[in-house]
Amino acid sequence: MRATIIHAPGDIRVENAPEPRIEAPTDAVVRTVAACVCGSDLWSYRGVLPVAEPWAIGHEYVGVVEEVGSEVSTVRPGQFVIGSFVASDNTCPNCRAGYQTSCLHAQQVNGAQSEYVRIPLADGTLVATPERPDEELIPSLLTLSDVMGTGWYAARAAEVRPGSTAVVVGDGAVGLSGVIAAKELGAERIIAMSRHESRQKLALEFGATDIVTERGEEGVARVKELTDGVGADSVLECVGSQESMHQGLRSARPGGNVGFVGFPHDTRIDGQELFFSHVGLRGGLAPVRSYLPDLIDRVFDGRIHPGKVFDLTLPLDEVAEGYRAMDERRAIKTLLRP
Repeated sequence: MRATIIHAPGDIRVENAPEPRIEAPTDAVVRTVAACVCGSDLWSYRGVLPVAEPWAIGHEYVGVVEEVGSEVSTVRPGQFVIGSFVASDNTCPNCRAGYQTSCLHAQQVNGAQSEYVRIPLADGTLVATPERPDEELIPSLLTLSDVMGTGWYAARAAEVRPGSTAVVVGDGAVGLSGVIAAKELGAERIIAMSRHESRQKLALEFGATDIVTERGEEGVARVKELTDGVGADSVLECVGSQESMHQGLRSARPGGNVGFVGFPHDTRIDGQELFFSHVGLRGGLAPVRSYLPDLIDRVFDGRIHPGKVFDLTLPLDEVAEGYRAMDERRAIKTLLRP
């Protein structure tokens, strides 16, 4: 089969690789219908995370079950499925508490930018759609494998409630998905922080009521101005940098909450500042499996359209261009068709 292999920073290739096979009785093999490039993939592409040896990259996928192990009972060959980027048994105490990415038996899903992918712990990881989706739904369903679920977790961690004010820090696919989540959870005012016109337009389409272009302390000041000097009830931090974390924490009102889902890079938090701010902080690796059934229903019902974050669609053979386009900010997110 064809698979995307990262050899070194900036070196993405599509190569022939062995087709995956059932290795454990809890496995499934999925024929990939659509995959995509994640913003977190760019950390390896840019060399921020080391690439010690070539490896099959990609962790977002939708597809059709081709084969299952002898112990798999919740999905069967022929079903269209979506799964989390972390495989989980969905039965351990952490999974039952809604944190499947902290499953006691968690395994990372890799190699999804390919024609086929092996999914460990298939019963706890994959969710079948109620029917074979129409082609137009596939991009939105694909976002549920990571970015929409991550944006949803950011909003839940920030405790977005009906009638509240939410700030979304970050205008990538996760941040834009966070705008959708804040809207769905009832926020009355949603302030999207963005400097890019195309992303601002999409944020407004998704439900943002205000756009703030300033960053850092100027951005905080603008949020305070929009909230009568108080700050936001909820802040969704969807970047992971020192600046974005500070901007998020300082944009929240006393007693407000920050949900952080941007993978932290050299981020430091001042304990005393957090202590005296009365701001709650929760986040981490999003347990998207927890939200899949609900989000699948919302996509099928036409309530949300997160697939609009894909502004570039390429065949798998052109995946290197998909990485370049996202790295150069010529694309928000690249969808791949094997």
